[in-house]
Amino acid sequence: MVFLSRIYTKSGDAGETGLGDGTRVPKDHARVAAYGEVDELNAVLGLVAANVPTCPDAAVLRSIQNDLFDVGADLCVPPFEGEEPGKSLRVTAAQAERIEKAIDRLNEKLEPLRSFILPGGTPAAAYLHLARTVCRRAERAVVTLMRTETVNPQALIYLNRLSDYLFVLARVANDDGRGDVLWVPGGNRGEA
Repeated sequence: MVFLSRIYTKSGDAGETGLGDGTRVPKDHARVAAYGEVDELNAVLGLVAANVPTCPDAAVLRSIQNDLFDVGADLCVPPFEGEEPGKSLRVTAAQAERIEKAIDRLNEKLEPLRSFILPGGTPAAAYLHLARTVCRRAERAVVTLMRTETVNPQALIYLNRLSDYLFVLARVANDDGRGDVLWVPGGNRGEA
């Protein structure tokens, strides 16, 4: 359990922050950017919960918020050679598998897609599409970090599954896809 007795420490006033292993890095370090994007995603899911209390799968979304803290904690502590299993909090394959099962459950009742979907529709769907795009940005930040540093691959897999889940859930929030607004390629090119 985390215990915070004081919120400000002044240790970041010079533009550095501490990783979970105590290493000091610049606040714009790729690792900090990656877990910062995950934190932003979690905040967007908080907006969904606060603004759309009747959002489909609300309990699963709340559990995902908890998982996102696990993802952030995983990214915050760089893996090291010889790390003892269970010593650091790491995202597991089971967490992504739980999302896959939720996707399969939700997708069963949706009509197959025949075009790309414009973000929007109901307020819940709009917030979920926003969360999906923030999730994709977090995923890209983790990929950038992986180019130069070791990262638990399960963190990336989790974010990839989560963006798919948020897309499917947005369709569910749009009356099981019946309220989706479809993209019409070149639909406005002839208008003056």
